[in-house]
Amino acid sequence: MSDFDLKISGGTVANSAETFNADIGVKDGKIIAIAKSLGSADRVIDAGGKYVLPGGIEAHCHIEQESSSGLMTSDDYYSGSVSAAFGGNTCIVPFAAQHRGQSLAEVLETYHGRAAPKSVIDYSFHLIISDPTDDVLHRELPKAIADGITSFKIYMTYDRLIVDDGQMLDILAVAKKNGALTMIHAENHAMIKWMSDKLVDGGHGAPKYHALSHPRTAESEAINRAISLAGFLDAPILIVHVSSEAGARIIAKARYDGRKVFGETCPQYMFLNMEQMDLPGMHGAKLCCSPPLRDRASQEEIWRCLQNGTFQVYSSDHAPYRFDGTGKLHAGPEPDFPKIANGLPGIEMRLPLLFSEGFVKGRISLNHFVALAATNVSKIYGMDHCKGSITEGKDADIAIWDPQVTRVVTAADMHDNMEYTPYEGMEVTGWPTIVIQRGTVVVENNELKAGRGDGAFVPRKTIDCTGMPGRLAPELNPSLNFGVDFGL
Repeated sequence: MSDFDLKISGGTVANSAETFNADIGVKDGKIIAIAKSLGSADRVIDAGGKYVLPGGIEAHCHIEQESSSGLMTSDDYYSGSVSAAFGGNTCIVPFAAQHRGQSLAEVLETYHGRAAPKSVIDYSFHLIISDPTDDVLHRELPKAIADGITSFKIYMTYDRLIVDDGQMLDILAVAKKNGALTMIHAENHAMIKWMSDKLVDGGHGAPKYHALSHPRTAESEAINRAISLAGFLDAPILIVHVSSEAGARIIAKARYDGRKVFGETCPQYMFLNMEQMDLPGMHGAKLCCSPPLRDRASQEEIWRCLQNGTFQVYSSDHAPYRFDGTGKLHAGPEPDFPKIANGLPGIEMRLPLLFSEGFVKGRISLNHFVALAATNVSKIYGMDHCKGSITEGKDADIAIWDPQVTRVVTAADMHDNMEYTPYEGMEVTGWPTIVIQRGTVVVENNELKAGRGDGAFVPRKTIDCTGMPGRLAPELNPSLNFGVDFGL
């Protein structure tokens, strides 16, 4: 009888803080042994000359999700999870979106029903909160958190999603009390609407003008306001998809000052720029996303902020809409930019781009790559009890990377339900050639080995802010305010 179900031998193993050579022994879906030499196994994978890394966790993606205008993303939980797996990921955390008038129970029932029969890798959800009624705040949100959905997203823009400052405070207070993390799309709604109206009224409705309609100041003002509101309650937040130098510097300053704030950026702000949107006809629509692509100088600054730790999270913000009437051009063949569906595909390319342009080119270490690929997310979003590192007792979620593989990116090679990729023609070095989830091979030899429904829901732990700096605003401290208890 074999000692292990699976043994991975001969590779260079890396976690976020260490790199070493060892065999990995797997049994019943768990890593049970890590040593220089292990015993027999039912299957042995020779990882000689390759890197053995934790499976990636893609924690910001929009899969089988209706937009606030009712437009469905092109990927369902099958195509979205398959694409993620081919990109070296073993877990995804998409959004379950509440729209006005919906209960959270209704939303979660819908998304569980979409994911469970289709996802080939493990999954969880972030809730999107757009209608924070008393019942949502005081009954449904606490129940969802208790059920393992310990993060949710709110918007400071978009007509049908925006929450005002008072609603933000209500949501932040509930999050803090129940141990959840609030993710914030931070852009100033009024600035964007004013700029968009001026551009369209002036005859500048082509897709390329979308980049001008979301000014950097709209992002930096909203980030500053979000941090101020969260700091007032001493509640932890994560600012998603930061695109500008000014926004990044506000986050860095807040962290230096001891605020409980995390930052996230995305590959589009590192590998694409607004000049690429100046395309004939409507083709610039393919690159419309919010926040928008910035200039080349902003690209370099985002890289620096990723290198220096301002950003702890690196996500694709995969929001796939096809370049046709079902997606980008749903409002007609030549709509003004405010009517173009916002979002880019990229779930499969998130990690290969960072491995090639970050690690291989010496911008970041292999350990930093692992931190951004999986470990930081597992800690921030309450998954580190089972995922995020190659550690005895954790799920055997492993990606074996070949640093010698070179590929030219083409839409035809992607596994999402899209007919284009914004990274077309880029050459990358390094690729995840074998992907393993809970001890079972998901991808090997460029073939899918997993089936629909092989993924499982991952309940996440509440956020532990013990040891994180911060302090409650004096006005809310009962000992300084006549014994008033604000419920925090």
